[in-house]
Amino acid sequence: QVQLVESGGGLVQAGDSLRLSCAASGGTFSNYAMGWFRQAPGKEREFVATINWSGASTYYRDSVKGRFTISRDNGLNTVYLRMNSLKPEDTAVYYCAARPKATYSASEDQYDYWGQGTQVTVSP
Repeated sequence: QVQLVESGGGLVQAGDSLRLSCAASGGTFSNYAMGWFRQAPGKEREFVATINWSGASTYYRDSVKGRFTISRDNGLNTVYLRMNSLKPEDTAVYYCAARPKATYSASEDQYDYWGQGTQVTVSP
């Protein structure tokens, strides 16, 4: 049973940066691809970024490319999302997810385990 706990969200101004963390327990973290998704008020949850088992391969939605960086530390069982140049449209609850495969995926239905979410609010 994999458990995921996100942290690092907060209230920032446009142009600021945040780093989200997701601590995993209860599974073989180094064998799992990981992802970040987000959900804004009144909107469906959407893909943000994903990373393969080793951290060698990553993929991002177009709107965050060049601004966000996903990374992982398998020794700490933790995945990160560094968010730079934040925009008001980045405001959402951000969720960490684990996929029991080595390769990454941008599809929400490919992830079996989810954290509780952490709020990111970006003021103009």
